[in-house]
Order: sequence, then C-alpha cells, then structure tokens
Amino acid sequence: MTGASVRAVRRLAGILLIAASLPCAIADDSDPVTVSHGYSPFGELRYPADFTHFDYVNPDAPKGGTLRLFGFGTFDSLNPYIMTGRSPAGTPGASVFGFLETTDTLLMGGGSHNRVGDEPSSAYGLIAERVEYPASLDWVVFHLRKEARFNDGHPITAGDVVFSLELLREEGHPRYALMLSDVTGAEVIDEHTVRFHLTGDSRRDLPLVLGDLPVLPEHYWSERPFASTLSPPLVSSPYQITSVRPGRQVTFERLEGYWGRDLPVNRGRYNFDQVVIDFYRDAQVGFEAFKSGGYDVHLDYVAKHWATAYNFPAVRRGDVQRAEIPHDIPKGTQAFFLNMRRAPFDDRRVREALSILFDFEWTNRTIFNGAYARSNSWFPNSLNSATGVPEGTELALLTPWKEQLPPQLFTEPFAHPVSDGSGNIRDRMQRALALFADAGYVIQGRRLVNKETGEPLRLEILNYQTPGMVRVVEPYLRNLERVGIQASYRPLDPASYKERLDRFDYDATIFVLPQRSYPGPELRDYLHSDSVSLGGSRNYSGINDPVVDALVEAALGATSDSDYRAAMRALDRVLLWQHYSVPHWYIDNHRLAWWDKFGRPDKPMPYILGTETWWKKQQ
Repeated sequence: MTGASVRAVRRLAGILLIAASLPCAIADDSDPVTVSHGYSPFGELRYPADFTHFDYVNPDAPKGGTLRLFGFGTFDSLNPYIMTGRSPAGTPGASVFGFLETTDTLLMGGGSHNRVGDEPSSAYGLIAERVEYPASLDWVVFHLRKEARFNDGHPITAGDVVFSLELLREEGHPRYALMLSDVTGAEVIDEHTVRFHLTGDSRRDLPLVLGDLPVLPEHYWSERPFASTLSPPLVSSPYQITSVRPGRQVTFERLEGYWGRDLPVNRGRYNFDQVVIDFYRDAQVGFEAFKSGGYDVHLDYVAKHWATAYNFPAVRRGDVQRAEIPHDIPKGTQAFFLNMRRAPFDDRRVREALSILFDFEWTNRTIFNGAYARSNSWFPNSLNSATGVPEGTELALLTPWKEQLPPQLFTEPFAHPVSDGSGNIRDRMQRALALFADAGYVIQGRRLVNKETGEPLRLEILNYQTPGMVRVVEPYLRNLERVGIQASYRPLDPASYKERLDRFDYDATIFVLPQRSYPGPELRDYLHSDSVSLGGSRNYSGINDPVVDALVEAALGATSDSDYRAAMRALDRVLLWQHYSVPHWYIDNHRLAWWDKFGRPDKPMPYILGTETWWKKQQ
C-alpha cells in the first residue's frame, strides 16, 4: 500500500465528516462563545476587525526589484516539515528574514518566526477570516476565506486543513505529534469551516498552534510521498520557488496573482519581485561576498566582527549602512546543553561544576568587546525571567516540591559566579573540584577520575561547523582541562550534526531554542519528560523531572496572564538551579548592515526584524 493510500485509510478511520447543515456552535450561557478576526491567549487584540494594514508597514510600498540574502550551511530538501533532510527554512541566517514561512497558515502571527511586528503574541486571520471558540476552549472553529487558493489555483478547503493536521501528526516531524497531543479530533463542518476538539489543561495556546500550522494541499500530497525532495512543492504563498541549485541557492519569485496580497495582514509586506538566498558553508567567505555586493543584508552575530570588520570602501562611501536596532524579542535559550541521558551529566553536582568553569566575563571582555549580557535565565529578554526569590503564586507552585529542589532556590536569587575578567578563576576551580569530589571524582595524575572505577571524566562538545564558536569554546575547554577533565570540541557538517542531534548522541551540544513572549506547547518539546526519548525532539538536556513537568503544565493551563508569568518564572528558577545547561549570553538589538538601496518603514517593529516590509528604492 502506498503512503498516499495509507493516508486515505487513516482519514476514513480517524476523521469525522460532518454534514454541512450541522450548526457551527451551540449557544450555552455557561460557556460563552467568542467570534473574532484574530486570537490572543491573554488580553485584547491591538487591531480591530476592520483594520486595513499593520501600523508599522508602508501600505503603498512599491513592488519590484530583487533582494539577495545570506544562508549559512547548506540544504538537501525543500520539505521543512519532516525529520529527514535539511531545508532552507532550518538553516541559520536565512530563516530570520521572514521570507521562509513556506506556505500560508490559518492565522498570521503567534509563532516563533511568524510574528506580528508590534504585538508579542496575537494572531490575525490569513486563510481563516474568523476564529470561534468558547470560554472553556473545548473546541475552536476556523472559518476559511472562500477566495483562499493554493498557487495552482486550487481552492483551499476545510478538508485540506484536516488532511494537514493528520499528515503532520502521522508523517511529519515528531514534534508535531507532541505539540498537537491535546487536539483530540478534527471535523469538516462544510467546505470552508473546520472544528478542532481540544482537551487537557493547555488549551489556551492551541488556537495559536493550530493557526500556525502549514495548510498543505491534499490533492498534491495524496499522490506522492511526504518525504525529502528538491522539487519545489505546491504551496499557498506570496512567493514560489522557481530555481534551486542544490545546497547552494534558492530563488523565490513573487506571484502577481497571489490570492492574499491585499489582505490586511499582507499589505505593505513581500514587496520584492524576487528573493534569492545564497548559501555559504564559511561565514567569513559569505561576509566577503557581502562586502562586494554578493548579497544585500547582513545580520551580524559576532560582536568582535561587528566592531572591527566594517572599515571597507562601501561603508566609508555610505553605500553600506549599519545600525544597532533595539527590539523586545524574547531571546532564544542559547547554552551548552548537558545531556543527562549519559553519566555523569545526570548528576547535578557535576553539571553545576561544569557551569562554574565557564568564565563569561573573560569571554565577553576578550572576544565580544563587552557587547553581551550573561543569560541569567532560560528565557532572556522577556517577562518570563525569574528575579529575586519566589513569592506569591510562584512560591505556592514551588512549595509542594520543596524536598526535590535545592534549598537555595527558596532563599537566594539565582546568579552565575562573576569573575574580574582577567582569566584567573582559581577560587571557582576550587569550588568546582569540591563539587566533583562530592560526586565521586578525584584527581589522579592530573586527571579527574571516578574514584570507584578509575574512569576519567570526559566531555565532548558537539556543534555544527561555525568558526566564530571555536574562539568561545577553546577557553572553556582549557578551564575544564585545568581541573583534569578530558575535554574536546567536535564541529560537524550540518547534516552529520543534525543526525547526531536527532539521536541525542553527544555529551554536550550548543544550540539556540527559539522562544516567544508566551511559550506554549513547545515547552513540552524542550523540557517535558514526554520528549526525553522522542527522537528529533529539542529536549537536548534530556530533562526528565516531575517538577519541570508540573510547572510546564501549570504554565500551559494558566487562565490569566499573572498566573502564566508566575508559572514561567517558577519554571525558569528550577531550570537554573538544577543546572540543566551552561547558559550563554544575549543581546537586545539587531546588528544589521545593508546595501543602501532599500526603503524601510520608519515605525518601530519591536517583535520582528522586518525585512519583509522593505522595498527597493526607485531609481
């Protein structure tokens, strides 16, 4: 039986097809129903139902021209929704510019990349013109626009929405099944109406999650395997892929007849006729191409490079502009993630000792020109960061778990040890050695070994090949070696790195977990015991902790903003005090350089980079 046939059987077995005459909602005074042009998990929507465009765009921006962008690494698939292969949407660099949401969704906004520029968590109708839900959130109904089309002109129907849900859960990346575990059913009410049934305590965020799912064409995917491919798949999007140079370049062409070009959520966006993404396996080679006009916009992640690399002719002439653009985007969780699936990293004392030996102040002064702040949170640059000591609702959430938690969590604000930046951390080395000794490790012949087995303590840090990180890792390795740890760094090509990551085959790895203002079901993917053995999950530390599970569920089930923030801050506090990672650093601005041939809106966009709102200057 083909994959398409299996899908057909699953749909017949698992999906209710409801007659068109069935009422969409049943009135119930005890469970009032909201019908809206958008959705926000807490609070009011910024934009009314009759809004014509977002405030931060230029609704009359001219169309035309080409934008060339940088992608780091390579790709071997154009299907971003499966575990196999590496798609352009998953590559560092290219994915941040807002052009790689490869197909339309029911709502625009609310995702980690798909965000409204001046609201942290709201989403507005895209394929769906209305969303309907009761106060209990037992279900949510999306009313589709009758004019919605895939790029081949085929109408987008409720059947496509239900097909997409089942396809992603059954054959997509495993994280979809995890994130959608509380969606118990889907019903086609009529051609343009679909209802999802919800359960569990985490329903508040599910309308956003469902609204952010890609809507895939059943008539296309029912005839072919849902697998890696370098043939551009059929989508609904302002752009379609017209040229692919495998591993090296992807070209997107704007569709003049795109069905949604005049929707309020799209006006003033997607103004370039063509977007070309060139992929470079070496970041410095890529930057040299930028200097000579090889691509148009460079987002600089390296502080020293930003401070020293821009004295070239185009900058001096004013042809290349630079700016540090402040933002309120919650920063990703960047860290050395310690894999607790392996001993001795399952021992909190070992993890704390490894964290103590990372000298951020020396790294920041010597390598980063002082540009960064230390991440004293798993949720930096957001309202979810824990501060002070737990009080009120936060304390009430933590108190039942007091016996399982470090006592200092209740009496001290969490803080990483701070050095003077000189590189002399002898006091911290002594503290680390005491923790190692308490965990059963002693120095023998300049090596740190398990006193029972004689096995040396080894730590290999896995990462994909990126030259900038070597400078950061090597000083940390030296500190580890000074206390007798056999430490090493292994940078891999992107494909090999992904394969090792998906199998959790590492001692420690470097990664950035994307964060939102209101993290939702992705918390299960990042932190919950449900994901600890799920291949391809992003629970990179192997967290399997009933306290974390309970706090994740408390956050997902919160019914008010204050309860949500209390649960998130309690969660943050536990993650920090249990030393599940060695947190890195963050910065609260975009370091952006661009060739001066573009117009840009002058309104602030605190929650996006916003290049999809730019336009080519008229000559």
